[in-house]
Amino acid sequence: MEALNDFIGAVSDIVWGVPLLVLLVGTGVFLTVRLAFLQFRTLPYALKLSFSPRAQDKKSKGDISHFQALTTALAATIGTGNIAGVATAVVLGGPGAVFWMWITALFGMATKYAEAILAVKYRVEGKDGKMAGGPMYYLEKGLNLKWLGIIFAVFGACAAFGIGNMVQSNTVADAMESTFSIPIWATGITLTVLAGLVILGGIKAIGRVTAYVVPFMALFYVIAGIVIIVQNFELVPAAVGFIFTDAFTGEAAAGGAIGAVIRWGVARGVFSNEAGLGSAPIAAAAARTDYPGRQALVSMTQVFIDTIVVCSITGVAIVMAGMYGDGLTGADLTTASFEFFLGGTGGIIVAVGVAFFAFSTILGWSYYGEKCFEYFAKPELVKFYRYFFVLAIFLGAIAELNLVWGVADVFNGLMAIPNLIALLGLSGVVVAETNRFLKVAKEEKQKARQAS
Repeated sequence: MEALNDFIGAVSDIVWGVPLLVLLVGTGVFLTVRLAFLQFRTLPYALKLSFSPRAQDKKSKGDISHFQALTTALAATIGTGNIAGVATAVVLGGPGAVFWMWITALFGMATKYAEAILAVKYRVEGKDGKMAGGPMYYLEKGLNLKWLGIIFAVFGACAAFGIGNMVQSNTVADAMESTFSIPIWATGITLTVLAGLVILGGIKAIGRVTAYVVPFMALFYVIAGIVIIVQNFELVPAAVGFIFTDAFTGEAAAGGAIGAVIRWGVARGVFSNEAGLGSAPIAAAAARTDYPGRQALVSMTQVFIDTIVVCSITGVAIVMAGMYGDGLTGADLTTASFEFFLGGTGGIIVAVGVAFFAFSTILGWSYYGEKCFEYFAKPELVKFYRYFFVLAIFLGAIAELNLVWGVADVFNGLMAIPNLIALLGLSGVVVAETNRFLKVAKEEKQKARQAS
């Protein structure tokens, strides 16, 4: 088993090596330039589309609202990576890794926008009247590469069991046991029952639940982080300054290498917001929207919320506490940092945050995995995929998951490759659809002004 773990670890290092990280960030830079820095120009409007009740499309085709599509995608991305992943980046790359997470997110917003616009444009309506879309469909219909779409779908269906399921339930079980002394098996059963009730109800049930759970969990964690920052504001300038200076010196990184700072910042940034992996556009394709560009702007805000907001809270708090060189890592470091400022309450906040974040990730990824499986399997087999997915939640809670972590890393990285090929190959379509919608948005704005 140890030899197998070592082998999977070596494969993961190859898959997530410099070439893929360069391709991920490079695609974001390329799309940013082609779209004339759209993510910076339209962010206020995109946030309004995401959260304004009046902006929710109730008439167009689709299964869920703009907001529900956003929260479903956020449910899958705001997970243990926002708590444990940021801590790992700081330990291995130094505080400067947080800066490179920000850079990855700023360009990743363009990547996420392009994924969503293609997902909606090339989505299909099934016999049951529900929408299906994502990289597998825009690979097939946009680039005429169905075989590559099938490869993506297989990777996605498998990855869902790892990073989107068993790893999450295992993390929650450990946190509940260490913080509240709740038996692992009890946490496993509770998660399985609660998630199963939602997952077996399909995307509409997932959308309804995430629309309530995601805003609550994000606000709960962010408010706690803001309390730490406000109460210890005198530490903030030094912490933020160190993040910026260390980003270009690498003095605090393992081995003092600037390459380690960039590598871990980029890698954990991508892991956190999933820009380029091809997962979130599966949820975007289910949204009720009249133009692909409208939902794409909504999807783009996911990266901003996930990394620029939530991950920053974790990163700044860890740097302020200054405990990243004490041998702690992952969720343990985040817990210790919050406890440093808030006492025992800080540990409870992190544990509850882990539980909510992981639970929502399981819900979001259940939909991703199901739609990937549906692409290459017979429709009548989809229900069995759901059953196995729900069962895996309990198995993940009680199992040792070193091997599952490694396999999940590999499948996540492999998902990105065909998706990035599609984004680059269809970038002209993204630009054309963007120009079409921006013209409509401008006309809508003019009409609104005249009406007022």
